[in-house]
Amino acid sequence: MKACIDIGGTKVAVSLNSGAGLELLARRSEPTAKTGHHDALARQVLRMVDEACAEAGVAPATVERAGVSSCGPFVLRAGLVEVAAPNICGGIAGPARGLPNNWETALLEAPLGERFSQVRVENDCIAALEAERRWGALQGFDHCAYVTWSTGIGVGLCVDGRILRGKNGNAGHAGHMFVSDNSDALCGCGNIGDVEALVAGNAIARRFGSDAATLLQRAQAGDGAAEGVVDELCRVMGRALYNLVATLDLQRISLGGSVFWNHRSYLLPKLQAQVAGKLPALTAGCELVPAGLADRVGDYAALALLV
Repeated sequence: MKACIDIGGTKVAVSLNSGAGLELLARRSEPTAKTGHHDALARQVLRMVDEACAEAGVAPATVERAGVSSCGPFVLRAGLVEVAAPNICGGIAGPARGLPNNWETALLEAPLGERFSQVRVENDCIAALEAERRWGALQGFDHCAYVTWSTGIGVGLCVDGRILRGKNGNAGHAGHMFVSDNSDALCGCGNIGDVEALVAGNAIARRFGSDAATLLQRAQAGDGAAEGVVDELCRVMGRALYNLVATLDLQRISLGGSVFWNHRSYLLPKLQAQVAGKLPALTAGCELVPAGLADRVGDYAALALLV
C-alpha cells in the first residue's frame, strides 16, 4: 500500500493506493495544521494516514511508501526536506502576515521517514507536472509547465523532456517574481509586490475585502468594479505566464488550482489574451489549457511520485 499525501497552504489531503491502477482509497481532507510546534504538519499527516487505513480496513504497517506533494519552498536540513511555505510558516514574513505561528519551517520528511520505509517529497507543482505529463493534458510534451492559481501561485517546469528542480527542489517558484512595489501586497515570504502577493487566492481577500470566489462571481454577473479587479488580476497572472513562455520556449501550460479551476471558462480567455500575439516568435505555438486531471490533479500528483 502507498500513502498519497497532498499538502497545500489551505488543506491537506491523504488517500491510499494499492498499487493496482489509479484508484485512490479512503480519501480525506482537512485544513492545514498551522498551530503548535513546527512538527504539527507532519503529525497531522501521520494521523490522517492512520485514519485512512482504518477506513480502508488495512493495517497501517502495510503502508510502506509515501508520496508527498507539498507546497514550498523547501529547506534541506541534514539532507531532509522541511517546508518553508509562506502560507503555512508565520515566522517568515512576521506578525503582519497574520499566521498563527512563528515557524521558519515545518518539519516534514524526517518525521515521515521514521514511519515509512520510502518517502518521496516533491514540490506540489513538480508532482502535478509529473501527473499531467503521465495522465493529463501534458502527455507527449517535452517543453511544458503546470501552473496552479490557488491559495498561492506555483509552477512546475519541464524543458527538453527534463523536469527542472534546482539546488533545493525549488525551481518553479515563479509566484515570487517581483512585478510591483504595491505597498498593500505583502506576501507570506516577506516580499512586497510579487505575483503571489498580488493575485493569489489569499491575497485577493486581503487586498479587496472579498474572497476570490465571491469576487469572480460578481465579475461574471456584470459587476463593473469586480470586472475591473479581475481584469487586473489576469493582467498580472498573464504576464507571469508570458514570462515563463518567453524564458523557457514552452509548448503548453496546463492550469489548475481552486481559483482558476472553479472559474476556468471565464479566466482562461483573459489569460490567453495576455500571452497571445506578444512576440510571436516565442509565443506562437504555445497554448494554455485547463489541467487534464481537473480538480483531482493534487491527488494524482502524490501518486505520480510513487509510480
